[in-house]
Amino acid sequence: MKTAHDLVEAARAEIREIPLDQADDAIKKADVLLDVREADEYNTSHIPGAVNVSRGILEFKLTNDPAFEDRALNLVIYCKNSGRSALAARAMKEMGYIHVQSIAGGIEAWEAAGKPLVKPELPRFD
Repeated sequence: MKTAHDLVEAARAEIREIPLDQADDAIKKADVLLDVREADEYNTSHIPGAVNVSRGILEFKLTNDPAFEDRALNLVIYCKNSGRSALAARAMKEMGYIHVQSIAGGIEAWEAAGKPLVKPELPRFD
């Protein structure tokens, strides 16, 4: 029986995972930067310019949103530590998307490297 780790490792063997030091350039060249974490994770912090489509609804969103019709879009995706994004990238590849890259280490690696994040300010109730 396979584990989640087994599935992620199998996906990583089939996708393009870019190292963190190449992520800035890949993001600049991307048509869409996609955060596949859950909405509450995204709302806590995310990479500037990222659009949120959680992994759980990814295939449905891609199928039903005209913005994702073009299978030649240059897509960069990430999640917390690159497990979900590896699975998402493999699913997108199977759906016919040609240019999908996952950021190795996800937002955890991004934040550890001191790269910028969008963190919404909560209202003060003084």
